[in-house]
Amino acid sequence: QVQVVESGGGLVQAGGSLRLSCSASGLTFAAYAMGWFRQAPGKEREGISCISLNGVYTSYTDSVKGRFAISRDNAKKTLYLQMNFLKAEDTAMYYCAATSRYTSGCSRAVNYWDYWGQGTQVTVSS
Repeated sequence: QVQVVESGGGLVQAGGSLRLSCSASGLTFAAYAMGWFRQAPGKEREGISCISLNGVYTSYTDSVKGRFAISRDNAKKTLYLQMNFLKAEDTAMYYCAATSRYTSGCSRAVNYWDYWGQGTQVTVSS
């Protein structure tokens, strides 16, 4: 049984930082591309970042480039998202997802991901 679990969300002031973590079990972690997504109230879920199997390839949506950094530790079966210079518009539920679709690279398209976590809330106060 595959389980994907996010952690690290919380309340932070604008300009602050948070580090999200995502652990995955029940799958061969190193064989899955991983991604971070977010969904704000009344908005569609968006792919904000993804990382390839070996971590060499990463992709970011424009709104987080230069502020967020995705990384993974295959030995620990854990995905990370370092979020710096947070803004009020970053407030959302953040989700982690895994897919075996890609042998190299990744895509932030929401429909291409197989396993999802329950999400962790990030709230940025202005």
